[in-house]
Amino acid sequence: MATIETAVKTRGKSDQPRTDIRAMWWGVGFAFVFTAIIFIAGPLLDPVRATLLPDQGPSWYYWKLAEPTAITRLSVWGLYAAHQVIWWGLIWYAQRRVTKYTAGLHGVNVAALGVNALFVVLHFVQTHIWYDGLAQDVSIFSSQGSVILMLIWIMLMENNRRGAIVGKRLPIGKRVISFARKYHGYVFAWAICYTFWYHPMETTNGHLLGFFYTFLLIVQGSLFLTRIHVNKWWMLAQEIIVLAHGTIVAIVQGNNLWPMFFFGFFGVFILVQMHGLGLSNRVKWLIFAVYAIGAAVVYIQPERGITKVWQLVAIPGIYYIVMIVLALLIAIGIWAYDRIRGKGAADPTPIGTGD
Repeated sequence: MATIETAVKTRGKSDQPRTDIRAMWWGVGFAFVFTAIIFIAGPLLDPVRATLLPDQGPSWYYWKLAEPTAITRLSVWGLYAAHQVIWWGLIWYAQRRVTKYTAGLHGVNVAALGVNALFVVLHFVQTHIWYDGLAQDVSIFSSQGSVILMLIWIMLMENNRRGAIVGKRLPIGKRVISFARKYHGYVFAWAICYTFWYHPMETTNGHLLGFFYTFLLIVQGSLFLTRIHVNKWWMLAQEIIVLAHGTIVAIVQGNNLWPMFFFGFFGVFILVQMHGLGLSNRVKWLIFAVYAIGAAVVYIQPERGITKVWQLVAIPGIYYIVMIVLALLIAIGIWAYDRIRGKGAADPTPIGTGD
């Protein structure tokens, strides 16, 4: 069964100008500029910040109004719902009307970029008028979990291309992988849109890096069915920035857990992500040596020590556990569908149906 990358190689060759690459770089520039705008406008939120409730622990999200109103809730939930439905609609349209990956932009890509840019601006305006994000009504763990689910979904659907354990594939059925590829666009659009509207556009280091990261994900999620969408280095950027974001947030929180996030996501890179880049074994061993030496230097310190070495495997362990559970759930869903509709009825089409 052909993969998305095969589709790109066989269908995407043309003399078209690489407008997909130009759009990607314009998107990166937009991410930098708008992150700067959020930072510059930060003092305008000082009156709201003065009314926020004290921090109440790890499960408490600090940046939400002490006294929300119907309009503050309606503003964020209404805009989120509109953004989500329109984005899903664009993906649905692309799956049915666009048949191949190209070096240029499809009309639906231009529409997606424009719509998403509009909602970025609307979120900025909404923050400065009503402030609250979705955080007022849902758990902080739901926002974190949505992004982690997206990253693990990538790990699942890339199993056949780069493997899941130092280049080795896990024995996951083709139909499960095909299902993950076909429907990943809807899942990723939800994860990105949900976490985007979860937070007000605040100016802490964690918020700024988080929004910058989200802007890049939005750009990627708008460039479906273009060759840059499946470029291995651009795809890696979407996965690896979480290392910096998670580490910085942990440092800002002052809970001394930053090594777990840094070496945890670094460990995922070594175990999984770097094996899809075509690196030589020498380079791979060099990267592993940097990781091992860095971990030894950090965990030899008295405040950590051997009793906290478990932190090195916590995040990779979560990745593997959730990936296996996710694959099983998809397999069970396909099995159930087969029982109801007849065997083979749930086979996804792997080409031309990505986000």
